[in-house]
Amino acid sequence: MKTFLSVDVEDWFQVDNLKQAITRDSWDGNVSRVERNVDIILDLLDKYDSSATFFILGWIADRFPQVIKRIHQQGHEIACHGYNHDLVYSLTPERFREDVIKTKNILEDSIGEKIIGYRAPNFSITDWAIDVLISLGFKYDSSLFLTVVHKRYGKLVDYEVPKNSIFELKENFYQVMLSYNNYAGIKLPWSGGFYFRFIPYTIFKSGIDKIIRDKGIYIFYIHPWEFDPKQPRVKNINYQYKFRHYTNLKKTESKFVHLLNDYKFLPIRNAISELL
Repeated sequence: MKTFLSVDVEDWFQVDNLKQAITRDSWDGNVSRVERNVDIILDLLDKYDSSATFFILGWIADRFPQVIKRIHQQGHEIACHGYNHDLVYSLTPERFREDVIKTKNILEDSIGEKIIGYRAPNFSITDWAIDVLISLGFKYDSSLFLTVVHKRYGKLVDYEVPKNSIFELKENFYQVMLSYNNYAGIKLPWSGGFYFRFIPYTIFKSGIDKIIRDKGIYIFYIHPWEFDPKQPRVKNINYQYKFRHYTNLKKTESKFVHLLNDYKFLPIRNAISELL
């Protein structure tokens, strides 16, 4: 049994759910809360003896190099989340390559190590992006989220996707799928984020245990802004997006503590190093 934890490091104003009200040009004018929120996660991981993979936006790494160094110094994996949180399938292959190279270089210069993992913003992976990642030296992607409940998530249609949580897409390049539960043929997201905040913890834990029984591997994700109920409240967004972003933020930290009490987590690189 192996449980792997990942953190998608982006600030509260960079989330797609708030894009209707917050433009890219306004990002630098917002008060950042990412350092404070990352510190909460780091302290909890240290207290409960777990490690994680941190998928970091290049925009964040550019402005808060001390955060990246702190994550790395505490023994966690640093991985790439793109630079500007653009949906992959909204970019051309050339722009995607430039985006990933820029972020990869910033992160590697910061920690002095090779970056081997990538996660697409909003899990927006697409087939052609895989070859770009391989050409840039990545060893795995963790963006595939097979679920019926989110229209922004990407797909891999040119690859055969097995039931295994971690599988080889091409020689020495792996896909690390986000965890889901299959009920009556319907794939329900069971990996973190809004779903973790919304579903009562006892029910969520039973779903994790089912995934572990079925597959032996569980992949969890969370964002730093989800630990921050006092973040600014944005108006002028539709109800669905508002509901996804703000629901149960006050409960995230306590539920996360329960999770760390019940499971010991590792960074994704540990799984990949056993396969390479």
